[in-house]
Amino acid sequence: MTEEHKIQNEIRIALSDSCILFRMNVGTGYTQDGRYFSTGVPKGFSDLFGFRKSDGRAVFIEVKTLTGRPTNQQKHFLDTMQKNGAVAGICHSVKDALNLIKGD
Repeated sequence: MTEEHKIQNEIRIALSDSCILFRMNVGTGYTQDGRYFSTGVPKGFSDLFGFRKSDGRAVFIEVKTLTGRPTNQQKHFLDTMQKNGAVAGICHSVKDALNLIKGD
């Protein structure tokens, strides 16, 4: 398990009382028999998404390690979600995620 996946799991557990969150694997690849596939979500889609239980607002969390940096596509996606009423941001830790969810 990568450090980023570890942080994602910690965030999902820590926010389980306040949010329903799902992990999304984004990208493309090939099946064992050589067929191309896409996960079907836009480039830059967040690692974790779902909704806040208290008010139903959509939640999008891009998880990064302390040294990780978001791509321009990830930043654009988060900005678009925020502009459309979602709780969205980049989190490096459980503390960041808790602050994001409580901040809006």
